[in-house]
Amino acid sequence: MLQLTKPLRTAVVIPCYNEAAAIASVVRDFQTSLPFADIVVFDNNSSDNTAVVARNAGASVISVSLQGKGNVVRRMFADVDADIYVMVDGDATYDASAAPALIEMLLRNRLDMVVGSRLSDEQTAYRLGHRFGNVLLTQCAAAIFGRTFKDMLSGYRVFSRRFARTFPAHSAGFEIETELTVHALGLRMPVAEIVTNYKSRPEGSTSKLNTFRDGLRILLMIGRLFKSEKPLAFFTAGFLLCTLMSVGFAIPVFETFVKTGLVPRIPTVILSSGLMLLGAILLICGIVLDTVTRGRNEMKHLAYLSLPPLPSERDDD
Repeated sequence: MLQLTKPLRTAVVIPCYNEAAAIASVVRDFQTSLPFADIVVFDNNSSDNTAVVARNAGASVISVSLQGKGNVVRRMFADVDADIYVMVDGDATYDASAAPALIEMLLRNRLDMVVGSRLSDEQTAYRLGHRFGNVLLTQCAAAIFGRTFKDMLSGYRVFSRRFARTFPAHSAGFEIETELTVHALGLRMPVAEIVTNYKSRPEGSTSKLNTFRDGLRILLMIGRLFKSEKPLAFFTAGFLLCTLMSVGFAIPVFETFVKTGLVPRIPTVILSSGLMLLGAILLICGIVLDTVTRGRNEMKHLAYLSLPPLPSERDDD
């Protein structure tokens, strides 16, 4: 069993919105699994007595007025000072007993993020629509950003201090998990994934996730991150599209000119020329922004390196 030569501050941070039916169970389970950890519940404008139930269960409660899980995560990393952050949803669907294994992997391999990949045999716990959407969005992100996780949208994660202190948290809603993943991939952080049990919500707790609305928001977030993290590829795609359209419009005009020596479709010529000019502008934007992005990533990497890593001294007895 892994034992560190000095204690590490561990915090279990729990975003909550109307989870009065589940939050007490979540707090108690993590108090049992991680008795040395601080349990902090972030109440996001709940209309029920989530905050009171969490406080009575023994957790600290912090209120977040800006609605949305992304806003809550931003406050989590800003307000809680710890060496290890265990983030879990407050709906009692994640397995608290897996937390020590997640932390064990984080420490043993000196990682910056470990994701608890969801595995469930309960149809009501992990609905088919959510499963399909998760696979689709995860594969979409993998195609753009490279190596990723099997469950990119899992809400059960363990972070190092270095990750928490360098994460910008631009997202406001459920697309925050996508941003967390891309942040790790962008800085090429050491990460891992562990399969964890996923169960149904307790009676009285309802999902706040809308499959289509939030799926679209996640897809748009992937697009925004593609533009900001890989601008050269993003704008080059626009350049190629404009170029192909320009050539497609120009070919019939050119054929007519070769046969007759006339250019009868002046509007088509103007459109073709405009598309080619737009493509050139997009390509230039991509080149310029790629240089800016490289400089920004260097600054992010330096900020990451300025924080000490997790201790490597350990006893495996």
